[in-house]
Amino acid sequence: MTDWTETYRPSTLSEVRGNDKARDALKEWADTWEDHREAVVLHGSPGVGKTSAAHALASDLGWPTIELNASDARTKDVIERVAGEAAKSGTLSQGGSGRRVVIMDEADNIHGNADRGGARAVTSLVKEADQPMILIANEFYEMGKGLRNACQDIEFRDVGKRSIVPVLRDICRKEGIEFEDAALDQIADMNSGDLRGAIKDLQALTEGRDSIVESDVVTGERDTTQGIFEYLDVVIKEGDAETALKSSYDVDETPDDLINWIADNVPKDFEGAELARAYDALARADQWLGRVRATQNYSFWKYAGDNMTAGVAAARGSQKGGWTRYGPPSYWSKLGRSKGTRKTRDYIAREIATTNGVSISTARREIMPFLATMTHHCKNRELTVAMAAAYDLSAGHVAFITGSGEDTNKVQSIVEDAETLREEAAVAASGDAFAGGRAGQSESTDAAADEASTTKRADEGEQQAASTDAADDSGAEESEEADDDGQTGLSDFM
Repeated sequence: MTDWTETYRPSTLSEVRGNDKARDALKEWADTWEDHREAVVLHGSPGVGKTSAAHALASDLGWPTIELNASDARTKDVIERVAGEAAKSGTLSQGGSGRRVVIMDEADNIHGNADRGGARAVTSLVKEADQPMILIANEFYEMGKGLRNACQDIEFRDVGKRSIVPVLRDICRKEGIEFEDAALDQIADMNSGDLRGAIKDLQALTEGRDSIVESDVVTGERDTTQGIFEYLDVVIKEGDAETALKSSYDVDETPDDLINWIADNVPKDFEGAELARAYDALARADQWLGRVRATQNYSFWKYAGDNMTAGVAAARGSQKGGWTRYGPPSYWSKLGRSKGTRKTRDYIAREIATTNGVSISTARREIMPFLATMTHHCKNRELTVAMAAAYDLSAGHVAFITGSGEDTNKVQSIVEDAETLREEAAVAASGDAFAGGRAGQSESTDAAADEASTTKRADEGEQQAASTDAADDSGAEESEEADDDGQTGLSDFM
């Protein structure tokens, strides 16, 4: 039995139902591609016609398609070999205008070991492509920021019941199935905007039958989750406290993430006293989340949820109208920007913990701040060298603790001296393990060696005195060096 979603897939854009504005925007993107030469992202809930619209567009324009689906291995090499060659080269024999289109489904799901390097490869590809590219995603903000910024975006909204029912009616007529309008209405209601799901349900309910009535339709809704942006409208704009709380049960976000979504977006619609009340509720929610983290008692989540949902909705003075551009929590982007800094901090903490026999937490919270103070801007050079040698620190690690610029001469010289100090310590620790035997040497050879050694020590003493004077002068000059303004040190990060 053939899949009706494939059998009745739209063959032209004019047959795409329920997203007229998105359909027209896609057509305009294609018609003006020579002017902007940008890729496009079609995003929206599953089953609303994104992939069908992409293929229908290609059919209308006579563009051959190159597809890369989620089921394919989408590593950097595969993307560059399969999609890259198609997107960077054209042929006059392909299509009426010499165009071909690359369609990449589930562009928001390129991650993990199976797709190693894939996201960066796609971002580079859309910037360099000489052919049109259509990316398809369920969650627009799950895509990397660089990829989002490199593309135009078109949102496909959930398909309304008034658009779903005519499609089901047409399929029934073509399949020779008698139907009650109430049955088709019920199927459309069950699928909450998912046209593809409605067609699949119709096929399942009519298999082996030539008619369908309302009583044949199994009542009950699909197990669906509510999108975060729709939920923000409920809690911030229109829902009462009870509605906001119940709607939160259908949002696929943890309380820790949900509170950040609400906290970052509530100021876009709230102001004055209602904003203050909303933040009071969010503060109470955060306290409960803190208790969860401290005690690992997740039953406290319900109290956090009550405050961040019902509490914020109750703080609203009146319903809000209009459209608001909600965005993901800024906390996430801050984590991304500080990722390298946290990685450096954690490496140093591990080295200190291993060397000193303490926990990583103790090293990070108790030892590192003292080291930062004592070696600030490398003013205590001898101590800074000893620290770098003891914990085997690179220039970047020394710069992190001291707050000095990684590329400054003094940091580089400290790392070099620390390496020398480590080598000397290693030789000293080895004792006579590498010394040669002296049993066969003559007394005259020993005497000559003693005399040479005495002379060498005298020379080294003079050289050491001279180098000490030079080091003092050099140290005075180094202390006056200006540090890089952009350097982020431990004292800033802690």
